[in-house]
Amino acid sequence: MLQVALRHRFPGQDGFSLDAAFTAPSSGVTAIFGPSGCGKTTILAAVAGLLRPQAGRVELGGRVLFDDRERIALPPEKRRCGMVFQEARLFPHLSVETNLRYGLRRAPRGAEGPDFGGVVALLGIGHLLHRRPAGLSGGEKQRVALGRALLSRPELLLMDEPLAALDTARKAEVLPFLARVRDTLRIPVLYVTHALDEVDRLADALVLMEGGRVLASGGVEALSARTDLPILLDRRDAGAVLACTVLSHDPGRGLTHFAFPGGQLIARLERASIGSAARLRIRARDVSVATVEPKGLSVQNVLPAVLDSIEPGQPHEALLRLRVGPSLLLARVTRDTVSRLGLTPGMPLWALVKSVAFGQAPDSAGPDR
Repeated sequence: MLQVALRHRFPGQDGFSLDAAFTAPSSGVTAIFGPSGCGKTTILAAVAGLLRPQAGRVELGGRVLFDDRERIALPPEKRRCGMVFQEARLFPHLSVETNLRYGLRRAPRGAEGPDFGGVVALLGIGHLLHRRPAGLSGGEKQRVALGRALLSRPELLLMDEPLAALDTARKAEVLPFLARVRDTLRIPVLYVTHALDEVDRLADALVLMEGGRVLASGGVEALSARTDLPILLDRRDAGAVLACTVLSHDPGRGLTHFAFPGGQLIARLERASIGSAARLRIRARDVSVATVEPKGLSVQNVLPAVLDSIEPGQPHEALLRLRVGPSLLLARVTRDTVSRLGLTPGMPLWALVKSVAFGQAPDSAGPDR
C-alpha cells in the first residue's frame, strides 16, 4: 500500500499550495486526475524524491520514503520508483537495447523483477532493439521508456501523462501495452492524466484533484456516478461507468452483448473474449428518458429504470440519477423536460442509451457506438 500526505507551498505571493492526502492499493493503477496545474505532477515529484515537500509523509509497503517529523528523506535512487515522463527522455546516442540495459543497471543488486527478455516480449519491442530513438515513433519511444523503467525493478511505477504528447493512433497503440503491464507485473502504479478514456481503460482506483487538494478518491465506477463533483460533471464526456462482462458476439450484425448488474447492453462488435471484464462509460449526454416504453426506435438499448434524484446542472439543464437495478446511470436533460414530463424522484422511467464508450477492465476494450 502507498500512503501519501503532502503539504508544500511554492515561493511567491501567489505561490501554488499543495495539501493532499490519499492511499493507493498495493497493486493496480491509481489514476490522479484533474486539470492542468492542480498539483498532479507535484505529487509524483514528491513521491519520487525529485521535490522535497515542506511537510508530510510518504510510505510505500511499510517503508517510509519521506517524513518531515522523523527527518527521513530518502534520495531518489533509494526509493525504488520507476518514472515515465510525458516525453520519453531516451538517450539519443544509444540504441534501444542500450537504453533498456541502462535501466537494468540501475536495479538494486538482488532485486526481484522482470528480466530483459520478459520486458521486451511484454512490450513488443524486440524488433526495435537495434534502432536509435530518432528512428522510433512517439508510441514506440514511450514503450521503450516504460521498458527502461520496468527494468530498474521498481516497487512503484510513476507515470506522468505518458500519452499526452501522442496523437490518437499512437495513443491507441500504447494503451494495450500499459494494460498488459498492469495485469502481468502487479506492481502499484501512480498514473497522472487529464483524460477520462485513460482512466476508464487503465485505472483500478481514482484520485480527483483540483487546486492542490484531493476532492475525492475511490473506485472509478463509484466516483463516476456522483453528482457533487463538477470536475467530472462539467465535461462533455461525463457519465456513469459500469463494470460489465462480455456475454456474446454477433459478427453478422456487428454487435457485442454485455451484462452489467441490473441489465444488458448492446454495442458495436468488440474483440474481447466471452466472459471477460470490460468497462462501459455511459455518457450523460447520450441518455434520454421516456415515461412509457418506446417502440420503433433506432436506439437498441432501452432499459427500465427508476428516477433516483434530480440534480441541478448547467443553466437550463438538470442531471437525472437513474437506478437500473443496483447500477446508476446519469442523464443530462433540460429543465423543460423535467417540467414537461412531470419528473419526480421514485418515478419509473425508460432509459434510452444512444451511445456507449468503452474502457478496459482487465481484459477488453473498444471504441464508441
